[in-house]
Amino acid sequence: MKQNKYDDVTFFEKYSQMTRSVVGLEGAGEWKALERLLPEFKDKRVLDLGCGFGWHCQYAVEHGAKSVVGVDISEKMLAVAKEKTAKKIEYLHKPIEEAEFSPGLFDVVISSLAFHYIKSFEDIVRKVGCWLVSGGRFIFSVEHPVFTAYGTQDWIYDKAGTIKHFPVDNYFYEGVREANFLGEKVIKYHRTITTYLNGLLQGGFEITDIVEPQPTPQMLDTVDGMKDELRRPMMLIVSATKKLLK
Repeated sequence: MKQNKYDDVTFFEKYSQMTRSVVGLEGAGEWKALERLLPEFKDKRVLDLGCGFGWHCQYAVEHGAKSVVGVDISEKMLAVAKEKTAKKIEYLHKPIEEAEFSPGLFDVVISSLAFHYIKSFEDIVRKVGCWLVSGGRFIFSVEHPVFTAYGTQDWIYDKAGTIKHFPVDNYFYEGVREANFLGEKVIKYHRTITTYLNGLLQGGFEITDIVEPQPTPQMLDTVDGMKDELRRPMMLIVSATKKLLK
């Protein structure tokens, strides 16, 4: 049974109240960095793995995508996504691990903050490599390995409740972590930067960009606690291209 925390009533309600859930892409701290890496969508066939509320699917259609398929395990999130569905978007309710498509069906595959919920990154790379056309683009964001390493994903505080530092430990011990996200226990998978990058290289991809996104100046000035996000990386964004067949 794949983890489906987002269909838990309490967790879903909390997640739905986050700025990124209410405002959309502009409310996500990493969005501007991710947007700069996205390819031209005009007339492209796009797949979004872990599409959630469908913000990236909608963005692709608004920028000319020929068709978009969004895959997500959460029935509740897909219900929200379908409320704003464009005709060119098809949503599939299933775990990413169980998604199956024909070879060469997509020109672009994107994923936002989903792969750290999945046990095998190698399986993802293998599948995406099959589904993409030669020269196709693969862009994804994950929680940064520095952020996932220790597990709790919370700061260390002094007796007065002031942030002292962020813990990083057991970095090279990959595998299951029990994180505290929105006050709820969530299972995630930690892997190293080496595993992410070598997984792509060994899977037939050429890495074109690597970004550790920082909050925008506007967010630093307007969102409480955002300046602390400059003390450690929280996310990692990678852009890659499937190598051309010779």
